[in-house]
Amino acid sequence: MKLWEKNVRRVIPYTPGEQPSAANVIKLNTNENPYPPAPGVTAAKDAMDAKRLRLYPDPTAKVLVDALAHYYDVGADQVFVGVGSDDVLSVAFLTFFNSEKPVLFPDITYSFYPVWAQVYRIPYETCPLDENFRINPEDYYRENGGIVFPNPNAPTACYESLDKIEDILDHNRDVVVIVDEAYIDFGGKSALELIKKYDNLLVVQTFSKSRSMAGIRIGYAMGCPELIKAMNDVKYSINSYTMNMPSLIMGVEAVKDETYFSSCTQKIIATRQRAKERLSELGFEFPDSMANFIFARHPKYHARELFEALRSANIFVRYFNQPRIDEYMRITIGTDDQMDALFDFLKNYMDVNKKKL
Repeated sequence: MKLWEKNVRRVIPYTPGEQPSAANVIKLNTNENPYPPAPGVTAAKDAMDAKRLRLYPDPTAKVLVDALAHYYDVGADQVFVGVGSDDVLSVAFLTFFNSEKPVLFPDITYSFYPVWAQVYRIPYETCPLDENFRINPEDYYRENGGIVFPNPNAPTACYESLDKIEDILDHNRDVVVIVDEAYIDFGGKSALELIKKYDNLLVVQTFSKSRSMAGIRIGYAMGCPELIKAMNDVKYSINSYTMNMPSLIMGVEAVKDETYFSSCTQKIIATRQRAKERLSELGFEFPDSMANFIFARHPKYHARELFEALRSANIFVRYFNQPRIDEYMRITIGTDDQMDALFDFLKNYMDVNKKKL
């Protein structure tokens, strides 16, 4: 080992979903929206003056912060924006989780949480989900340095009621509780209404899923002004210009078009319902999904086998080779045509394998 290597910060990095480069693939592995962004986003992109790119963007991201504050009926001082919700969550970890006590999050959850904890040297402990992949609030009653969990959860797609979230908040008034709502627009009720009651609650959302803008990278958090100021202080200490000019301009246009937004989410919800029915007919089992994906297993076929067979047919889903969930595939809800191709392949695959038995 070279002498300088002893000072290198080492961490096992987060592994994102595969991004296939081949054409004509059906991509159902990274929970992207199958529909394009709002028409106003495209119009704003086309009208953009490239000469403006020589200038730094507004470090306060005021136009986007104001648009989000208006949309959610909160103060501008209650909104923080960042480069995707991963950036927002990373800043939140660095800002709020600075205790010697462990941060708590579920054992089956977004796999970036332990990575941030390791890279920022934050102690953490996981709380096991029950046999139905649900959170047990009592697990979070113990002393801790903060709490974070997605709702709906990833990768299970399970949604927890606001009563359960409030139970956790009531027992953790002295630490910051982060509710990661990347998928909330596909079902359930946001915890945003609780920020008026709990000044230690931070709600994080994203443009990557329901607003069809994963490629532009916009995330945001909402909470009391003191939480948001603390996050901005940390952000300005790392990089004042996190949000680029195109993101600000196109992000505002995405927020404006409520009709298009609602239409897209409703289409995905309808396709999700049909997917539940078709998967059940094929013998799959899954927790009820309130996200834009389904977490499914088949009692007769191992998930890895199905994952590899689908991949060979250029149909990409997500497989997690981890304890407790290695029998499951996570299937993003695509267009009706994409889902039909998935169902047809699975049916044909199972029919062929039945004949071999």
